[in-house]
Amino acid sequence: MSAISSADGRTLELSDAGDPSGFPVVVQHGTPSSRLLWSQHDALARSQGIRLIGYDRPGYGGSTRDEGRNVATCAADVNAIADALALERYATWGISGGGPHALACAALCDDRLLAVGSLAAVAPYEADGLDWFAGMGEGNLDEFGKVLDGEAAVRPFLEEVRNEKLDAEGLISLLETLLGPEDLSVLTGDFAAFMLEWQKTGLEPGVEGWLDDDLAFVTPWGFDLAAITRPVLLLHGADDRFVPVSHGHWLAARIPGVEARITEADGHLTLLTRRMREVNEWLLSHR
Repeated sequence: MSAISSADGRTLELSDAGDPSGFPVVVQHGTPSSRLLWSQHDALARSQGIRLIGYDRPGYGGSTRDEGRNVATCAADVNAIADALALERYATWGISGGGPHALACAALCDDRLLAVGSLAAVAPYEADGLDWFAGMGEGNLDEFGKVLDGEAAVRPFLEEVRNEKLDAEGLISLLETLLGPEDLSVLTGDFAAFMLEWQKTGLEPGVEGWLDDDLAFVTPWGFDLAAITRPVLLLHGADDRFVPVSHGHWLAARIPGVEARITEADGHLTLLTRRMREVNEWLLSHR
């Protein structure tokens, strides 16, 4: 674990895993979670010759809050990470709330970024032709209903939920309306323990990172998907109740040159447990 400074002097907390001399891949974590990297992703990265780099988005874990940030601002932070670690070339992938941030990097980062993976990404809130809420589980409907009413409405909700997320029983209970059969089948053992620690670490200082993510998702992202010119792999599961598959179809129709893999047998969490080998292989193919 280490910390670097952003271009405007904030702290960004990092984690490093995989093969230290391998091809660097920056991970954009979900909402809410953190820089932590799952032990099985670590082992897989080592076997495939990948250096995994996690970081806390502003307001999560050890990273300084950047109040008022939009989705696009993460590109400058990722550029700062590449500078600090002397990365000559790298890739990035993001899951769930990390997906839009990975797409921002695809549109805005410099030429050192070679390829991007977007896994179960939410679409922009005012996406033309998309019923943004259709198919979402009750937990996310409750959360984003309050997000649309602003910080004063959503902050106390997130603070209450944060306290419940800090133990295993609370985590499973809170996710109940979001878990289809496939996701429920993988949320056990080592992966369930990682999910709990992933979120606890990010939420340890409070809900600011989570709050700022949520507000950023429902306001203009600060970049145009049509500006993406580098390779993007998009994965989405048909039984995703966190981020409905309609979001994946909408994004796939609008990201230039995207390679979309939308699968019937996947939910949301299964992308992390079953599909990372192929994501890594695809990213490596664009070195």
